[in-house]
Amino acid sequence: MPSRSELGLTAELASRFARIALGHVGREYPNKMDHVLAGPGDVHGPRDLHPIYYGSFDWHSCVHGYWTLATVLRRHPEIPEAGAIRSLFDDSFTAGNVAAETAYVERPASRGFERPYGWAWLLKLQGELVAHDAPWAATHRPLADAFARRFRDFLPVAAYPIRTGVHSSTAFALALASDYAQVVGDTELLELLRERAVAWHGQDRDAQAWEPSLDDFLSPTLMTAECLRRLLPAADFRAWLAAYLPRLARGEPASLFTPAAPTDRTDGKIAHLDGLNLSRAWCWREIAAVLDADDPARTAASAAADAHLAAALPHVAGDYMGEHWLASFALLALTAGS
Repeated sequence: MPSRSELGLTAELASRFARIALGHVGREYPNKMDHVLAGPGDVHGPRDLHPIYYGSFDWHSCVHGYWTLATVLRRHPEIPEAGAIRSLFDDSFTAGNVAAETAYVERPASRGFERPYGWAWLLKLQGELVAHDAPWAATHRPLADAFARRFRDFLPVAAYPIRTGVHSSTAFALALASDYAQVVGDTELLELLRERAVAWHGQDRDAQAWEPSLDDFLSPTLMTAECLRRLLPAADFRAWLAAYLPRLARGEPASLFTPAAPTDRTDGKIAHLDGLNLSRAWCWREIAAVLDADDPARTAASAAADAHLAAALPHVAGDYMGEHWLASFALLALTAGS
């Protein structure tokens, strides 16, 4: 039986994640909106403002719910939910719907809309849609182009990183945006992402890992490492990692190797900790894959991934506070390195 660090996306898990995502991407309420009112005429509900991404409790979760569906469809096109996914995408990704989503983003009052987390997930979704033999990516491209421009406009004036374990994390945003830039061949954007990552984090040393906080669904420490792993040559990354986490092989800092323990999964913020465990598993698996096979740090990283997956996978579904988003992070972990 494979260890959890060897566990991949089986057809059974793909089908389960598809059912979860299909159950929430079209669920409009409850809804936590990121919407600036410039006047009384801006008072509208989620579906009026966002004809595609109105479900899943909030806009960004709906975006990565669609990414979950697109990813499981590509990797396991035989699952029973495949027809429902294709029908949903055909109905959702129309020129009119994309134009409405794009017009919302281009409002002057939307300059900070979903920055940077939603920006990154939208590009990650576009990168996945490109891999499908369907018109979805071409239709969706104007919205992706709008968010790529947001990164180009924002990063040159972003003098400092945002080192958090929540949506404001710039390391997470750069990591996902780099996946998109590589898929579509946007070398200009990729170089801008690399320049910012190195400027922000190239001299980071001996991370103390004062985490988690009760709000985290990302590890600020590991997310920085995973961002650099994506954007540096492998040898340069290994040298940087040795200075950034010099005691990794000994399982230190211990906080990074110890799964978080959510105490109330009906509380949306405390439920973030299940996501922290999944995102740590994702980062640990990706980091382990670039370390030498005989490196003790690789063994430690793989063991940490196993522990975090074991703690979180049973809780992907249950209360809606986690169910509307956790499958996406489970999918990141299970497809790491592939």
